[in-house]
Amino acid sequence: MIGIFDSGLGGLNILRAILKNKKLSAYNYLYLGDNLRMPYGSRSPEAVFNFTLEAIKYLFGRGCQLIIVACNTSSALSLRKIQQKWLKKFFPQRRVLGVIRPTVEEVLEKKPEISRLGILATKGTVNSLSYLREFKKIKKEIKVYQQIAPLLVPIIEEGKEGLPCLKGLLKKYLQPLLRKKIESLVLACTHYSLVKKEIREVLPKRIKVFSQDEIIPKKLAIYLNNHPEIERKIGRQGKRIFLATDISFGLKKTAKDFFKEEIEIKLIKLQ
Repeated sequence: MIGIFDSGLGGLNILRAILKNKKLSAYNYLYLGDNLRMPYGSRSPEAVFNFTLEAIKYLFGRGCQLIIVACNTSSALSLRKIQQKWLKKFFPQRRVLGVIRPTVEEVLEKKPEISRLGILATKGTVNSLSYLREFKKIKKEIKVYQQIAPLLVPIIEEGKEGLPCLKGLLKKYLQPLLRKKIESLVLACTHYSLVKKEIREVLPKRIKVFSQDEIIPKKLAIYLNNHPEIERKIGRQGKRIFLATDISFGLKKTAKDFFKEEIEIKLIKLQ
């Protein structure tokens, strides 16, 4: 199976986007949300690494050959160590991918001329400097401005109940980036893709918004095409399994809204 891991609801939107691709929808998917311990953005790097590794071990134990870490904070604080040390030692034939590098590549492919870029992210992602490093590797002269948005994830997790105060918060978080005269904005948290419409309404139309639900499906298709040794290990029965460490009303409702049917979500423990 292909595993999709996130700290909360955002990964569901990534999976929904993936399943809209006819070819990708044929594969088997196992979704895991660590809703009990979200948000990851305010956690210590050590805690995020431990939580992420627990999830990856679990997904490998369920037969996943490829895992997408949809959480930007996990990708920023854990992925490199997991890929370079743990994975090589224990599961050298399997793969764990993040969302940061594909996002950076997409931005520079679509806007190679860009000189001033905004990043809207959690505290953990911002403090890791992962986006800055990845952009500078490819384009040294680019100016990257980061903005922490600590209250967005909890509000998004609340669903429509949190929307009345959303626009005011977005204006507050985006204003410092607008003062930097950014040309594009990266939504560097999968939760933020759920309110990309509201974000685009707050921003001037000249600013292009990059949302990861519009990026990851295309990058996954390219990866599978370029790595047949991984692709041929993944079943194509169209199976969908949903797991979570906490099953709230909001999670069940969001899953139903996304997939247009009642979704069975099984409760698990990660320890």
